[in-house]
Amino acid sequence: MDLFFFDFDKTLYAYDSRKRLPALSIASGVSQYHIAKTWWQGGFEIRAESGEWPTAVEYLAEFERITGAAITLEQWQQARALASTRIAGSIDALRRAASIGTACVLSNNPSVFAESLPVLAPDVVAIVGDNRLVSCELGVRKPDPQVFELALGRFNARPKDTFFVDDSAANVAGAASVGIHTHHLVYLNGVPQVDGLHAAIERFAARKK
Repeated sequence: MDLFFFDFDKTLYAYDSRKRLPALSIASGVSQYHIAKTWWQGGFEIRAESGEWPTAVEYLAEFERITGAAITLEQWQQARALASTRIAGSIDALRRAASIGTACVLSNNPSVFAESLPVLAPDVVAIVGDNRLVSCELGVRKPDPQVFELALGRFNARPKDTFFVDDSAANVAGAASVGIHTHHLVYLNGVPQVDGLHAAIERFAARKK
């Protein structure tokens, strides 16, 4: 059966950090600029996405240690939700993929995201179920080809029977390097071009096997 990997941020859900940081600041009492400088610019989010702090509890404890911002899981989720907006056409594409094969989320994100996805995007989880692969669990981030090899291994799938979509050209190139069929979800004037995604899925499904 065909396998479909979908990125999450800016592919299934739009993401805007400008809405997230103020919410974290209000919840913690720490300046959003300090949070951004110490955590994100300090490289800690990338480390978290690569597998450090493998539980939400550990992530939030490290977040507080580095930034001084003490937040609960619920506050983290609320801030993340403010920054995330579903892309209806992409959700429809995910649903279509699940109807003709196995659909899975493949995302660069930390453990707190992995544990929170059912809260942040219940519509996505309703479609993919437990088929959710997050870089923190794989121990490596896209676009490293190893991510895709590990993901294929989870499903015992062949690259030629696998489709991957992402808004990042670098991530798309990483998937293509191991032989996976790919689609780059491009934005035009800030709008994701989901018609091209739907067409790419249909071409992939209709290919000669």
